[in-house]
Amino acid sequence: MPETASRSSSTANSITCGSIPSGPGPCVPHPRPKVTVPSSRIHSRIGVGLAGGFYPAPHRYELFLSASCPRSMRISITLALLGLQDSVATTFLGHPAGAPEALASLRSAYEATLHHYDGPLTAPALCDRWSGRIVSNHTPDILRDLAGLLSGHDEARPSALRPPELAADIEALRELLDRDVTPRAGRTQRSAALDLLERSLAPRPYALGEELTAADVDLWVALVHLGPAGTLGARPRLQEYVERLGGHPAFPKPPER
Repeated sequence: MPETASRSSSTANSITCGSIPSGPGPCVPHPRPKVTVPSSRIHSRIGVGLAGGFYPAPHRYELFLSASCPRSMRISITLALLGLQDSVATTFLGHPAGAPEALASLRSAYEATLHHYDGPLTAPALCDRWSGRIVSNHTPDILRDLAGLLSGHDEARPSALRPPELAADIEALRELLDRDVTPRAGRTQRSAALDLLERSLAPRPYALGEELTAADVDLWVALVHLGPAGTLGARPRLQEYVERLGGHPAFPKPPER
């Protein structure tokens, strides 16, 4: 399948974790002309055609993630659940002073993808190491591709993380979490959403049933990133859920509350 990319210059709908501060890349000897280009969403997909485009191949792709970013954590957990740590490289970005080479590589990937790009760097970003270009900085698409062709799954052999019969429920839960289960959400909306989630866990061990799915990655990350806004102590099922999944080797230890 030929490579296709859809890009938007609007930042209003961007769902990337945000910009990573950086100066000019160390390989650029002279200041570049200032070209104002808004932060862009890049959402190509992993395809299957060998004639061109982004097709799945071991060690071809690299993920740039931010350690403090909830969306990056979702991707990191998904990588571990799918056993892709050895076939998809991962680079965690921190302060520019601590990772100049990684930031320069990400800057080069943005410039190779968007001509004369001079905007902020955003992560998560899935990059093609063969062409030096960014495949996607759209987290939902990255997660779908990880659980799809990059891990050897397709419509005929779907991943257990994204069973087709639960696809709509996974998306609906993610939308609820992104809207109402964040520190920025209004207290009333957040409390109502947490009460709903508390009740939903009463008859089952996982977000959507008896098996762990992508919905659990989304839910667990949202809950542990609530910070002081969270009141899970008053919701024992959610508290137990966070602690139980935190003991899974693919999930990092949740922060102390």
